[in-house]
Amino acid sequence: MASSLQGIKSIEQFHLDDVRVFLRLDLNVPLDANGKISDDTRLRAALPTISYALEKGAKLVLASHLGRPSKAKDPKKLSMEVVAQALQEMLEVDVFLVEDPASDTPKALLAGLKAKQVILLENLRFNPGEESNSREFAQHLADYTDLYINDAFGASHRQHASIYALPTLVEKKGIGLLMKKEIEMLERVRNHPDKPFVAVMGGSKVSDKITVIEKLMDAVDVLIIGGAMAYTFLLAKGEKVGTSRVEKDRIQFAKDVIRRFESRGKKLLLPVDHLASSSFEHLEDLAVTSSANIPEGKMGLDIGPKTIELFDEAIKTAKTVFWNGPMGVFERKELSQGTFAMAQAIAESDSLSIVGGGDSAAAAEASGFADQFTHISTGGGASLEFLEGVKLPGLEVLRPPKRSEESVEEL
Repeated sequence: MASSLQGIKSIEQFHLDDVRVFLRLDLNVPLDANGKISDDTRLRAALPTISYALEKGAKLVLASHLGRPSKAKDPKKLSMEVVAQALQEMLEVDVFLVEDPASDTPKALLAGLKAKQVILLENLRFNPGEESNSREFAQHLADYTDLYINDAFGASHRQHASIYALPTLVEKKGIGLLMKKEIEMLERVRNHPDKPFVAVMGGSKVSDKITVIEKLMDAVDVLIIGGAMAYTFLLAKGEKVGTSRVEKDRIQFAKDVIRRFESRGKKLLLPVDHLASSSFEHLEDLAVTSSANIPEGKMGLDIGPKTIELFDEAIKTAKTVFWNGPMGVFERKELSQGTFAMAQAIAESDSLSIVGGGDSAAAAEASGFADQFTHISTGGGASLEFLEGVKLPGLEVLRPPKRSEESVEEL
């Protein structure tokens, strides 16, 4: 199978000295109630490409979105100012924040930019043209771009102006170091994982994981299912799940998955015990169930100790592990045991270990084992879509046209 990066250049293949480089990053960091960055993982992931470009003498324009201003009560709280301050400290450079990316300010600043100075554009989504993939907005950005580099894997499944329209207006374009690593790692999982291959799927909704489960079904040797999505599978097997969250419209899908795994002689592991309570808000009666059945009036909120042991044993045999989705509501200490136990088991295994972004990445960071994983993806939806075989707009637009198309244009 051909590489997804076939025909796409990486930043190392370009001359960068004194070149105006538009570096599209994913700096969409979570902010706490006080507007402070609560997790700087995405900032740290962006540093290698930024540092490389600076070392090679590039005149850098950094660009990203932050949150969803169109749905925020106070969009001003989603300013990139807090990101500018963080990058300034991390990189030890001067970061100039430009309020209006569509103005002449970036071009003027670039003309006088010195070493150890970079430009950071204000939140791209402050301009409605970003999310509407406006060619007019993209043209403003192109006016001060010699080279376009996409290093925003986590945003590359979106057809937005800075991801899609802009590179169509720039002749020289490619990907950054993070994007290259993301694609190479996820391709190993999708195309040629070392065996045995264990996939650990969690989270709240079966519906979010249907396509990726179907795509991985042929490749995996063991599929582990935890989190709230496990209750739909348990109900499909005839187990009692109490008042646990269940997607009734996905029960038939769960039955089909169970049947297909059994017919192929592959392992599908589901929880054999749970941490259950009569209330999510009040956990006074939180207790471990004696079996896979959850008593009437109680809901499963995390996997139990026997399940942790069962899942751990499967992970120990793996040469490749892909993890997407927590086992419980890990943000609450009482319900974090299962998720953190999975993080530890995967981190301490001898496998190629890849975490599929989103809540899983946050869980890996919170567990304290993040630095022991082979790769933690910065893309939640993007990583799943890539594994599903969906072509990412932000990647496809960087690919040169096929020769047949070129010859038609020449005629």
